[in-house]
Amino acid sequence: MENQYFTSDGLNVKNRAFLLGDAVKVSFFVRNGGLIMDEECYFFLMASMRKMRMNIPLTYTLEFFQTLFHKDVIDGRGIKNGIINFQVFRNNDAVTVSKSSVSYFYEVTELEDVLSVHHRPLEVDLTKEINVNNNLLSNIRVHCAENIYGGIYAEENDLDDVILLNPNKRIARTTSGNLLFLEGNVIKIPKQSEGAYISPLMENFVTFLHKNNLADIQEHEIIAFESQKAEEILMISDEKGIFSVGKIRNKTFESSRFKEMVESWKNSF
Repeated sequence: MENQYFTSDGLNVKNRAFLLGDAVKVSFFVRNGGLIMDEECYFFLMASMRKMRMNIPLTYTLEFFQTLFHKDVIDGRGIKNGIINFQVFRNNDAVTVSKSSVSYFYEVTELEDVLSVHHRPLEVDLTKEINVNNNLLSNIRVHCAENIYGGIYAEENDLDDVILLNPNKRIARTTSGNLLFLEGNVIKIPKQSEGAYISPLMENFVTFLHKNNLADIQEHEIIAFESQKAEEILMISDEKGIFSVGKIRNKTFESSRFKEMVESWKNSF
């Protein structure tokens, strides 16, 4: 179930998100009728807006978003578990772009539990036809033509997602989120400098694992071939949730250990 919310009677076709993709997106998470990780998600939104040189309204406080989502989503719509994908876009209402105001739009996807691994494992593959950048803006969720291309490529090839490489032919992320590779007691994660997304959801998960000595977390530069060496692969998407990767080309992967880790993390809330 998906619910859409607007700040006016409709999307203004003059807004810069529609015309130029001038927007940033951050997810907030609803679990058991309450917001979780809301502070981390809020600060990520503020950082993303600063990177895009957006004017941040004085009203954009953590309390503003807590009140908004409790009133409109949790209480107003009765959403108990789900992901709020929140987008801020720049308006065309000033003489210069730098002085333009911002507006927001968000949609809600209900899930059984945002902290659970989806039941069906993903089948993914690598695509080498395009790559993603690894600069300052590559780590935040902004308009990305590579994601659109990758999503269509996945559909046309009966895949759930594709792994995107950076210009150095190393793994950056998928179109939807970040990848975690389990080998023995080590979890390897592509560095943000490789083009991986900043992810409050993933950061909370790996911080829990590190603090409880459940795995050795290592940030790496990972070449494409190394995906075949992993015992298990997890994909964490702030936008869609948590998924195990079951197959890449002819290689299949287990998922039991990652599921145990996610279950322990979930029970800590």
